Amino acid sequence: MKIIEPNATLEIPIDGEGMLRSIEKIGRVCYKSEDRITTESAGKFIRAILRHGHESVIEHAAVSVRVICDRGVSHEIVRHRIASYSQESTRYCNYADSKFGSEITFIKPCFFDEGSEAYSIWRGCMENAEKAYQALIEGGAEPQHARSVLPHSLKTEIVMTMNLREWRHFLRLRTAKASHPQMREIAYIILKLLKSNIPVIFDEFE
Repeated sequence: MKIIEPNATLEIPIDGEGMLRSIEKIGRVCYKSEDRITTESAGKFIRAILRHGHESVIEHAAVSVRVICDRGVSHEIVRHRIASYSQESTRYCNYADSKFGSEITFIKPCFFDEGSEAYSIWRGCMENAEKAYQALIEGGAEPQHARSVLPHSLKTEIVMTMNLREWRHFLRLRTAKASHPQMREIAYIILKLLKSNIPVIFDEFE
C-alpha cells in the first residue's frame, strides 16, 4: 500500500504571456481597437475587461491540468460542466498488476494527523480494502468487479481542460471556506500553478 499527497501539474506547457497577447487580439475585435495593441498593452487591456465583467473574452484560451487526488474529490471536480475530462479508469486498471507496483495508492486525508487515532483507523480501513481487492483479483475477479471494495481515498488521476473563465469560476467556488477540505487543498495547488504561469488572470485570487 502506498499513501501520497495530492498534486496538480500542467498537462501541456503554456506560454502565459503569449496567451494574454492572443486574448487581447481577439478581445479588441469587440471595440475595433486593434490599432492600440503594443508589446505591453495586453496586461492592461485584460485587467480592464475583467474589471468590467467582460469575461467571455478569456474563454478563447484554455488550460489542461493533471490532478492527482482521491476519487471523492474527483466526483466534485466533474460537476463543473464547461470542461473536458479524462480520468484513470478503475474498470480497466488492475492495481494488482506489476505496472502499479502490485499495490494500491491512496491519498492522505489532510484532516487526519499522522499518529492520531483517526488516522490509524483510516489507514487500517485502507489496508483492509487493499487486501480485499487483491483477494478478489487472485480469485479470478475482473478489475471492474473488484473495484467495488475500493474507497473514496483511492488515488486517481484526472486531466481537466477548462477555458480561463471557467477556471476562475472553479477557483472561486472551490477555494471558498465552505468547500470540502480536500477539495480546497487541491484547488489551492491549482491556483498556485495557474498564477505562476499566467499573468493577470488570477491576480485577484488569494
